[in-house]
Amino acid sequence: MLKFPDNFAWGVATAAYQIEGAWNLDGKGESVWDRFCHASGKVARGENGDVACDHYHRFRDDMRLMAELGLKAYRFSISWPRVMPEGIGQINEAGIRFYSQLVDELLAANIRPLVTLYHWDHPQALEDRGGWTSREMADWFADYAGLVAGRLGDRVTDWVTLNEPASFIWSGHVHGVQAPGRADRTLSMAAAHNANRAHGMAARAIRASSHGPARVGIALNIEHYEPASDNPADLAATVRVEAKRILLFIDPILRGKYPPSVLATLPKLEPFIQQNDLVQACAPLDFLGLNYYHRHRIRDASGVPVASPSAPQGETGQSIVAPDGIHAVLARLHGEYHVREIMVTENGFNRSEDTPVNGRVEDGPRIDYIRDHLAAVHRAIEQGVNVTGYFVWTLMDNFEWAMGYEPRMGLVHVNYATQTRTIKQSGLWYRDAIRAGGIDAG
Repeated sequence: MLKFPDNFAWGVATAAYQIEGAWNLDGKGESVWDRFCHASGKVARGENGDVACDHYHRFRDDMRLMAELGLKAYRFSISWPRVMPEGIGQINEAGIRFYSQLVDELLAANIRPLVTLYHWDHPQALEDRGGWTSREMADWFADYAGLVAGRLGDRVTDWVTLNEPASFIWSGHVHGVQAPGRADRTLSMAAAHNANRAHGMAARAIRASSHGPARVGIALNIEHYEPASDNPADLAATVRVEAKRILLFIDPILRGKYPPSVLATLPKLEPFIQQNDLVQACAPLDFLGLNYYHRHRIRDASGVPVASPSAPQGETGQSIVAPDGIHAVLARLHGEYHVREIMVTENGFNRSEDTPVNGRVEDGPRIDYIRDHLAAVHRAIEQGVNVTGYFVWTLMDNFEWAMGYEPRMGLVHVNYATQTRTIKQSGLWYRDAIRAGGIDAG
């Protein structure tokens, strides 16, 4: 038996837009994901999050599922437009009341809340004013963070500012395949820089506004990248990928600077950096949230020798399920970045074929995935890495962004026609692991 520390946060994670539904009820404003999904051709099969898992109306039932699973912690996000429909100005009391009630239910069930303030669904009203491409967005986000902390900070201790800035910048602002659907390589660098500033400013606002102790972190998606070969072009492509996907965010946040590889790979970034910006971005973290799913083998796709000054910076990646990848990332965060505390804030497995049969959902591959990644986390802990929690993505099947409802990543199956929930075998396995405080060595 691989035993985890007694105070280990065994949890699950969700995001507001993916589960709540109630997209236009009780004063909620329009989000960028509402607008994106309602535009033709943006999401697979024309699906949207208008209803999703109807968690807004069913959260008490979902709380009972969490209690049945024996969860010790629950990471959820606040919908910014549900709390502040215009993004600034007047607070929507019905919106903040929903989250206040959710926190109370969690605490009554002895489940620790971990609140994410931004999981990609900012108000469309702010996007109309530039969104993340505007320097003002950092101020707007910090004001919102302080407001929510002022309302919930008497009961919530753990806060995540932003979820996966690499995802919402590259998918939403460079490639335009997710909300807000921008595709501008120049303004995307403004958005990335403003997101870094927003994190640091929000961290300070949370600490200033909370009525009790506030522990602040950020959730970064840090995959393990390796070159597909020892070809110099593949090695150079891997450096570029790490610069864009990892160092662009972690270095300003933890070290207060952009390293040379970032400035060389992304020359359009530097004009957006103003005096004291990196001081703003670099606020002390109480923990770092790690979202990890795959290892990636990177191959240069330019077809031009990397030494050529005119070579396009193309690269392709092959995603691989590899638990040793999460161990490598944890070791790197501990050894290279000296991160004092890490929580694995997302880790999970997609099986689109999950279907109840006689009241059971057999999803053995998901059990194998979670067990093997937990074993890798345990090895890191034994080697001195301070990992204090693990959050499965996700509690229940939900709206998986531009892929719609086909991917199923939950520990709980959702019948979207009836909203019936069925705990999968992976959920029962995870319940037993929580009860035992560990997993079989296997």
